[in-house]
Amino acid sequence: MWKRKSIQETCIVETRGNNDEKPCLKQMIDVYEEYQTSILGVQEVARENVCKYGIVDGKPVSDTVYTVKGLVEKPAVEEAPSNVAILGRYIINPAIFEILETTAPGKGGEIQLTDALKELALRESMYAYIFEGRRYDVGDKQGFIEATLEYALQRDNMKETLLDYMEETLKKHGR
Repeated sequence: MWKRKSIQETCIVETRGNNDEKPCLKQMIDVYEEYQTSILGVQEVARENVCKYGIVDGKPVSDTVYTVKGLVEKPAVEEAPSNVAILGRYIINPAIFEILETTAPGKGGEIQLTDALKELALRESMYAYIFEGRRYDVGDKQGFIEATLEYALQRDNMKETLLDYMEETLKKHGR
């Protein structure tokens, strides 16, 4: 595990999930180099799904970049300021550590990164970047399976065996 002391002078980069085109992290680093502040990796989601994500309250700067004015953790559909969802990809300035130390538990009785990011956005500029590429929701069983299958199918040492298994399984289930 990283220690706070060892990364106080650098940004924290965290990614969750998977996308298979131009690496999301590379896209976000490019945006960070332009704005020199915390960047959230986001994508638009269906309005009925905003309750599953932290949602950005912001203003567009370009087709793919928003200034973050605020964040709402898993809002009800009618309370969501947008459908721009935070999707587990972050470049975060180290000031987040101080904020996390004093962040009270939020939704679900847990300390929510979204709540700490909301406070960070009050202290310094923050941007949300709509990244390109396929996103897998690995917090959802179906999304986890899809990501795992895609990963396996991209590996030469797994592809043929997995395809054989899938073909056999589909036949067994009448497809």
